[in-house]
Amino acid sequence: MTMVILACSLPQYKLWWPFFVVLFYVLAPIPTLLARRYTEHQGSSNSCLETAIFITMGLIVSAFALPIVLARVAVIQWGACYLTLAGNFVIFATLLGFFLTFDQDDSDYNMW
Repeated sequence: MTMVILACSLPQYKLWWPFFVVLFYVLAPIPTLLARRYTEHQGSSNSCLETAIFITMGLIVSAFALPIVLARVAVIQWGACYLTLAGNFVIFATLLGFFLTFDQDDSDYNMW
């Protein structure tokens, strides 16, 4: 999040357009969280969960594409784009770690 704020507030950039990726940070985990909440854990394929993961991946790709498109049309500078992309990577890696850690129902939490 610090990198996204730096991409907006550093004196050479001075534009807050890259901050719109925060909307994707909020929206990206919602379909997967809802699908995991309201589906039964079965051994077979679950179309609801797969659709939610597809929507989540679309939001993640959009979060990476927005700063690139803004930089290509010269709305923001490339330095702000790179800072935003680095912030995207950190945020979405954190979300992936959260889902991988807390997806396991039978894990032993004594190691914490």
